Amino acid sequence: MIYIYNKLLKKFGHQRWWPADTPFEVVVGAILTQQTKWENVERAIQNLKNTGLMEAEPLSKTDITELEGLVRCTGFYRQKAKRLRDISAFFSENPDILKKSADELRETLLSLNGVGEETADSIVLYAADKPKFVIDAYTKRMCRCIGIDGNYGELQSIFERSLPQDVPLYKEFHALIVEYGKQFCGKKRCGECILVDNVKM
Repeated sequence: MIYIYNKLLKKFGHQRWWPADTPFEVVVGAILTQQTKWENVERAIQNLKNTGLMEAEPLSKTDITELEGLVRCTGFYRQKAKRLRDISAFFSENPDILKKSADELRETLLSLNGVGEETADSIVLYAADKPKFVIDAYTKRMCRCIGIDGNYGELQSIFERSLPQDVPLYKEFHALIVEYGKQFCGKKRCGECILVDNVKM
């Protein structure tokens, strides 16, 4: 996997991802980015900032109709508004939650409504700065193309076994895969793929 990382880094350079001013902003972004483009998430986050709602307590008490309007641009806005309010209430009531170990935090997050594995791991890695490799749709597609099959947990294990347990490395690698996915998979440039030939694990 380090071969893939080095190849992507050479191609795209450092991504400096995830863009957020606070850990809680990462949490909000992880909820909003489900099934939408990041550009839409940025608009919604700016809406929340402009109305003073980028903190857990005020966000948890926001009128649901108002919140739906603020995040409408991300799609599935009713569902996301409810999930945002719920997770905000949880973080407001548990301000030290990000101090838990990676496994404990992940298990707790997965118990919350609307939080799946990718969302939980994004929060663990980018908000709590703890080592959990995020597997998203681009990662799954990339792995299939280079001959690696598996479910979320299996793919995550492959990455985590193949790499040093290093938070900055995990962050950068995931960000590079996203950029690779947008530039090649998203634009259907399969014939130009920089990874398919001669991949070394």
